[in-house]
Amino acid sequence: MNLTYEQNKRYSRQLVMKEIGESGQKKLLSSSVLVIGAGGLGSPALMYLASAGVGTIGIADADEVDVSNLQRQVIHNCADIGKAKVESAKEKINKLNPDVNVKTYKTYVNSENIAELISDYDFVLDCTDNFGSKFLINDYCVKAEKPFCHAGVVGFEGQLMTYIPHKSPCYRCVFEEEPKAGDVPLPKEVGVISAACGVTGSLQAMEAIKFLLSKGELLCGYMLIYNALNASFRKIKLPKQNPNCKACAKQA
Repeated sequence: MNLTYEQNKRYSRQLVMKEIGESGQKKLLSSSVLVIGAGGLGSPALMYLASAGVGTIGIADADEVDVSNLQRQVIHNCADIGKAKVESAKEKINKLNPDVNVKTYKTYVNSENIAELISDYDFVLDCTDNFGSKFLINDYCVKAEKPFCHAGVVGFEGQLMTYIPHKSPCYRCVFEEEPKAGDVPLPKEVGVISAACGVTGSLQAMEAIKFLLSKGELLCGYMLIYNALNASFRKIKLPKQNPNCKACAKQA
């Protein structure tokens, strides 16, 4: 498959990079990423994956656009209020880059559908905002040996880590169990600043792109913590896989 004249123009800034070039761009165009959550994290992640030319992007989200979302969920706008987030996001991606095949799943991710949802994708981005979904995504990605990147944002702080099968601790290795209701405040309770979502979601997209290209160092075995208030990044080395982890112990 040769790049078209239009594609050579569209991706020209990537084609000149030695880490990407024509072969790397073809890799991206033939790759697939599933983004679970089309909100504050998913919005920038989706836009950057699409603009980079990831050929197939799946979007899973059950919600409709609400006016309160527009403060941070930049893929949506006022005209989208009341519309399914997956359809709103698909429209923007189609306008941004017609090379991208967008698949939508207007559903909550649960134990009955997640295995099928993740099965056809090369990489998964966890852009959800609740612990139940995060542990579910982790456990099923680990079981399916599916690489994924977790992220979360609360207040001015974002965090992310990448799981690669057999090479890194998983989300459950680090946090073990879902906290009880009320033990940990949710983003909607303590608030979140929009630009912190933008930075963190963009970093998630970058993790996916690096994985698809087999370039650079992933946050594999590390957690990156971004603090917007003091403009700092901390890269924390995580402990090795927990031999008693309920998710990945058998794969260690």
